[in-house]
Amino acid sequence: MLRTAMKVPLLDLRLQYERLRPEFEAAVAEVMASQALILGPKVAAFEEQIAEFVGVPHAVGASSGTDAQLLIYMALGLGCGDAVLTSPYTFFSTVGGLVRLGIEPVFADISPETFNITPQTARTALENSCVREKYGQLRTFRGNRLKAVMPVHLFGQCADEGFSDFAAENGLLLIEDAAQALGAEIPYKGGWQRAGALGDAAFFSFYPTKNLGAFGDAGMAVCKESAIAERMRAIRNHGMTRRYHHPIVGGNFRLDALQAAVLSVKLPHLDSWSNQRRKNALLYKQAFAEFGDAVVSLPVESRAADEKRHHHIYNQFVIRSPFRNALREALAQDDIGTEIYYPIPLHLQECFAGLGYKTGDFPEAERAAAETLALPIFPELLPEQIRFVARRISEFHARITMCNPGAREKMSLCDPGTSTKSMSSS
Repeated sequence: MLRTAMKVPLLDLRLQYERLRPEFEAAVAEVMASQALILGPKVAAFEEQIAEFVGVPHAVGASSGTDAQLLIYMALGLGCGDAVLTSPYTFFSTVGGLVRLGIEPVFADISPETFNITPQTARTALENSCVREKYGQLRTFRGNRLKAVMPVHLFGQCADEGFSDFAAENGLLLIEDAAQALGAEIPYKGGWQRAGALGDAAFFSFYPTKNLGAFGDAGMAVCKESAIAERMRAIRNHGMTRRYHHPIVGGNFRLDALQAAVLSVKLPHLDSWSNQRRKNALLYKQAFAEFGDAVVSLPVESRAADEKRHHHIYNQFVIRSPFRNALREALAQDDIGTEIYYPIPLHLQECFAGLGYKTGDFPEAERAAAETLALPIFPELLPEQIRFVARRISEFHARITMCNPGAREKMSLCDPGTSTKSMSSS
């Protein structure tokens, strides 16, 4: 019997573009006519939109998410002699920006369910990597002062709200890596807050593949204190506070007006796109349950009890399989796009070898790097495409467990406890 083929890209930005093309063309034409191309009124207006959307007083546009991250570190005075606690399972820039400024990264392992570090794993990291001096200052074994904790809201789900208390208890700044989580919400003090509003500062990425993507590189830093915001605005423009006066050394981290105009068109649609991503995630879960896939492990929504909140915005829909590499090859043969986020945890990256970490130091991050696979989840995805992907994965797992006598033993070793059975009702 011939199998019906159906091409399913990991992401198709053209569908979103065509839907909003007239608005994009008008916004870009307005910028071109004004010739106010870098910073200017379009950037200022978009910064106000983001600040209101996130629920913070200040937002500072930057040339990329990485540069927004650098703005924060520099504005907070972090540099040589300091250390920041964060995750080894994230995009490179989370730690690359630290090391670039001479800041020591201290890693905590992740939760096998959410892929985020937790206050519990952070406390373990403190015990394993730091000493507390007489007056409470935490210092790493390398002699650097631990100044901040930076949880990563990975794949669109916020890290634990307990990091606010964790930071306060240990005298640390709280920086949110919210690059993948614009619009995600987190319970806090009896209410809900958006990602980016919990800590002292946070950064977002508008790389084209993000839930809110520019037509190139763009980013945003947000904070609560006006003095920090003003310092970031100076730093992004070579440390200049007024023309040709440079009280501090900065860089060229300015946001283009064209990108701000494009993002201003998209932002009003972001919540509805997030809703559709969650609906697509539910369709995946229902399809995997229907096809009886006993191998695949699906994303855990740690705050799924409140279905009306943006508790997970699914920047990525990431499954786990003990046969990940072979599964990806099989899906590619069916024209199904996938991606591995991330195949090498940061503590094992060659450029960070000097930090002294080794295989086995963060076992959950290493397992995730070996087992996870991102599936298509973009808002315009069709239900029949979702069912096609789920069916192909389920058929692959059925074949491999039938043909490989040792497969079931491997499944038991790799199962993180998030099977389709445990997820089908969430």
